[in-house]
Parts: sequence; C-alpha cells; structure tokens
Amino acid sequence: MEIRDARWPRLLRVVNSEIVACRKCERLVAWREQVAATRRRAYLDWEYWGRPVPSFGDPEARLLIIGLAPGAHGANRTGRMFTGDRSGEFLYRALYQAGFANQPHSTSSDDGLRLDDAFITAPVHCAPPDNKPTNEEISTCSEYLHRELRALKRVTVVVALGGIAFQVYLSLLKQRGLIHSRSRFRFGHGAEYQTHEGGPTLLACYHPSQQNTSTGKLTDAMLREIFVRARDLIESDAKSRVLVR
Repeated sequence: MEIRDARWPRLLRVVNSEIVACRKCERLVAWREQVAATRRRAYLDWEYWGRPVPSFGDPEARLLIIGLAPGAHGANRTGRMFTGDRSGEFLYRALYQAGFANQPHSTSSDDGLRLDDAFITAPVHCAPPDNKPTNEEISTCSEYLHRELRALKRVTVVVALGGIAFQVYLSLLKQRGLIHSRSRFRFGHGAEYQTHEGGPTLLACYHPSQQNTSTGKLTDAMLREIFVRARDLIESDAKSRVLVR
C-alpha cells in the first residue's frame, strides 16, 4: 500500500497510517466490517479490505482530487480509492486520457496503476451505508484531509467530485482563515474559482457515481473535459511561475 512508500513525506505516511487504523465512527466501523464479512456474490473469493481506505497518488502532485467516500464493494473491497467499481472506471479512464494516470483502468491495489501529478483523497475514508455519511462523520474524518492539505505543497488545482467534497474543502479553507465565507462559491459542474490569492484553483465536478453516469448527468466527455481543464491550468501556472522568475 501507498502508506509504506518511502518516497512519501513523513506527514503523509503518518496520516495514511492513522487513517487505516481509525475506529472513531462506530456506525461506519460496523458497516464496513459487516460488508467485508458478508461480501457480494460476485466477490465471494475476495478477501475484502474492510478498513478505512487510505489516500492514493503522487505526493508531489499539482492536482488534488477530492471524492466522497469508498464504495462498499469497490474501495472497501480492494483497499484503494475508486478501485473496483463503476465510479473508478469512469474516473481513471478520464485521468488516463488527460495524462494523469499510466493506464485507463483500476481493478485491484496491485494492478500497476500509477498516478502522475495527481493525488486522490476523500472527506470520509470508510464506506457509509447507502453512500451517505452523516455530518458528524464528515466532520470527524475531514481532519485527515485538513492535514493532507498542509502536506501537499505543490497543489495548484483542486477538483471536487460532488457537492459534499466541494463544501468540505471550502469549510477547511474557512477554518484556516483563507476565505471569509462559503456563500459566494456555488457548486455546479464545471464551475471554477480562485478561492483566495495564491491558492489552488477549485474546479467543481459531478461525482462519477453510478447514478450520475447511468442517467447521463455525467458523461465520459464531461469528466474528461474537467481533467483536460485541470491540465491546462497546471501548465499555465507553471509557465507563469517561470516568467516571474
């Protein structure tokens, strides 16, 4: 797992180790372990991860992707963010097409997938019942995200997958005194904000949940365009830094 990668800064390794060992939310602990014990018929031969799912990616990333929570039979089964379910199929395909991943698919934690210049995390690291964490669970778990934001020094673009990720990120900026209010930031697919001077650009994106992708609310093209835009913003920022020097 990524938490043992010596290339990671110590703070990120510590945070991910704490995530994997976390038992703070009684409801989430019970649910993730129940799912892992009963399993789905299609995955009866799998030994489910059944623990909080650590963050994943490049510690030098300029792109930070914030999801919602692990899928019960996706990341809760495989142990890696967005791996083993339909949401991951859409996400990693788009990341590959935009040059942030070395392959367009992700089926297990040892399938060779590598993220380049991208890092994936979430405000909740345990699979919640009905994919709906409570406000208290989000508040408890987002402390890990707060610490990750401080450790990821090179981030210039943040993609928030869904309204919850969008609002949690803004709440953390407010806690740090970087914005005064969340009210001027409205979630909408493709919405783009420079939240504070010198900070990353925030891009809003519909979550690649099966509900959104199966109904056409979010298409492959729409998701790909978000990450192509992220790539353009990163390259533009890099050029501007060179010119300033």
